[in-house]
Amino acid sequence: MHGYDLLVVGSANADLVIGVDRRPGAGETVLGSGLSVHPGGKGANQAVAAARLGARVALLARVGADAHGELLLESQRAAGVDTVGVLVGDGPTGVAVITVDGAGDNSIVVSPGANARLAPQDIRAAGSLLAAARVVSVQLEIPAETVAEVTRSLAPGARLVLNASPPAALAPEVLAACDPLVVNEHEALALLGGHPAGDSTDPGTWASALLSRGPRSVVVTLGAAGALAAGRHGTFTVPAPRVTVVDTTGAGDAFTGALAWRLSTGDGLEAAVRYAVRVGAAACAGAGAQSSFPRAGDAEGLGEGP
Repeated sequence: MHGYDLLVVGSANADLVIGVDRRPGAGETVLGSGLSVHPGGKGANQAVAAARLGARVALLARVGADAHGELLLESQRAAGVDTVGVLVGDGPTGVAVITVDGAGDNSIVVSPGANARLAPQDIRAAGSLLAAARVVSVQLEIPAETVAEVTRSLAPGARLVLNASPPAALAPEVLAACDPLVVNEHEALALLGGHPAGDSTDPGTWASALLSRGPRSVVVTLGAAGALAAGRHGTFTVPAPRVTVVDTTGAGDAFTGALAWRLSTGDGLEAAVRYAVRVGAAACAGAGAQSSFPRAGDAEGLGEGP
């Protein structure tokens, strides 16, 4: 009997968000419209996204013994996430500085803080959490050796969802465990650096090339165009429903959290991607990351894309 639908292993950051008319270029200074602080980080975001949809979720992460750490713990508990795996101390809480322009697009710089200290021994010490999860979701805002330890520590029959963000080289053993590997367009091209497929503008070509490197399945998120997925049953594209975009911050995390949860319930890849596309679109219709994540009924009400 699994105690959790989903265990998220990853980052927890305080998001420092600044609104701008346009994002600055190299060497350029622009004026912002204020500063707000929100709970964030890819791991924390994905855990909250899944919990709001009804999943039984636990988070394994590190935060500092500071005000930002308290903010993150409170947001997880408020969403219904089990924080027994959140380790406190050993450095300040990670911080992300985010600029959001008038079109809702963002640029993000992350200072990892305590996230960089989530170590392989922390994964080994959390064996009971890993044993209790149907699906484990991980991202790359924590050390590569810690991600590798997660793949080695999966319970028999557990499924790994890996969001390769920010993009980094992945060991063969990690790639082989991904089911799916989740990337956006920029991350797909970064992982394909030097591969002929990287010269293509076709997401299907990218997905096929990434599949050849060992993952069991690949999902490429395409922003307003939806998502493309490839696996043993072929390749398919899911269009996104049209929404009025307020802020895209966290939309990818909402997508991945929803995808991982639906896979844990027994959905096939296509059904899970279709649901996750609706959740990601719904998240774009509100400001901030976690504050914009939908409840189950909100996402289902959007229907399919055009």
